[in-house]
Amino acid sequence: MSSTENPFFSTTPSEAQGSSEVEASGETPDKLTAMVEMVRELSAQTDAQQMVSDFGDRFRRMFTYEGFIALSRRGLESPWYRITRSSLWTTPINPWKQKDQLPVLNGGFLGELLYGDVPVIINDFRPNPDDPAYEHLKDFRSLQAVPHYHEGVGTNMAINFSTRPGAFDLGKLPDNVLTHNLFGRTTNNMVLSQQLKEANDALDAELKVVGDIQRSLLPHTLPTIEHMELAAHYHTATRAGGDYYDLFPLADGKWGILVADVSGHGTPAAVVMAATHAIAHAYTGPDGHEPCAPCAMLSYLNSRLVGKYDADTVMFVTAFYAIFDPATRTLTYSAAGHPPPRLYRDGELTALDQVGGLPLGIIDQSDYHSATVQLQPGDRITLFTDGITEAFDPSRKQYGEARLDAVLQQAGMSQAKPEDAIHVLLDDVHAFAHGMPNDDDQTILALQVT
Repeated sequence: MSSTENPFFSTTPSEAQGSSEVEASGETPDKLTAMVEMVRELSAQTDAQQMVSDFGDRFRRMFTYEGFIALSRRGLESPWYRITRSSLWTTPINPWKQKDQLPVLNGGFLGELLYGDVPVIINDFRPNPDDPAYEHLKDFRSLQAVPHYHEGVGTNMAINFSTRPGAFDLGKLPDNVLTHNLFGRTTNNMVLSQQLKEANDALDAELKVVGDIQRSLLPHTLPTIEHMELAAHYHTATRAGGDYYDLFPLADGKWGILVADVSGHGTPAAVVMAATHAIAHAYTGPDGHEPCAPCAMLSYLNSRLVGKYDADTVMFVTAFYAIFDPATRTLTYSAAGHPPPRLYRDGELTALDQVGGLPLGIIDQSDYHSATVQLQPGDRITLFTDGITEAFDPSRKQYGEARLDAVLQQAGMSQAKPEDAIHVLLDDVHAFAHGMPNDDDQTILALQVT
């Protein structure tokens, strides 16, 4: 149906003449200035409710109408609708946060307009006293109704009223439809953006709690171990992560040293990390008193993780576990798919890679073996997760093991203490990354034999 065929439209010569008079009077530049000021002001808004209020105030001043009402049929069936705004209200209601306070009406003139789904101008308006919305209509003699379309349907409608008959110009209706709908989309995007921010803030708060719980599972302070100095660094890529390190006091003054890395990062990895922590602390060894060989500990962890997570989970854990005996300065170790630690001694850097096995949690009955290295005073051992070697620079080049070895070699030759060696390594990783954020969690455990 064309505009001239629509019975709600009213076109008169006086209206067309009125449009020409606006241009002749020089009012167009004034309106352009007002429009620019309005758009500038709206662009600075961050609150949808305030933005709609400011838009309405300026629009009324620019186009001289005396009343307005806004309708919505979201979530309702015909002919029901909500009044979301009205010039009759002395206290505005926020339709996004106070939806339960909005009046819901059934049918009548406003229902016909809203569900009619087309722009309408009525320049000789005479409301029916029996209309359910008569209180909102009774003082007015002309109106302009503009649907706000969403997914092809006019789910909302803005109606401007005037106490004067013939107050609205049909020639301006197309521009008004465009202006209203662009503003409506802007408002909707702002609301969605705010809702997304609130959801992200709530999720971030939950993740912070998860991260705090996870960090509580790590050693609060590093223990004092005879013939060994220690330092540690732990940083997650997100609030929570999958890296894990721990130190266990064992019988006869021995110490268990564990570094592990759950595949992925974030909350799922943190959950598996917590399970790994619980399993490791529950292990008492074959004799029921303490872990014996490190390979037995890894076999125990593997069997329990395989039992907890099925094939659909697609998560695994790399781990390096060692037992240090201060009395003999020996380190017996086993590995499950984890990057081998580096041993610096007398100017040379070697990898503790004599044994290895599959990551934990992939298949049951996986074989793990142990190896022993005789340490001596001055030896430095660096345990790390692949978040260090797989750090990226802006060109997506990885930091790599060669650069890691070069830095550890330099730190060893300078006889850097464990804490200083960690700082040297991290400074080099950060310099390499050139501000690129960590894609993975990063853990370093530095040991020095005394």
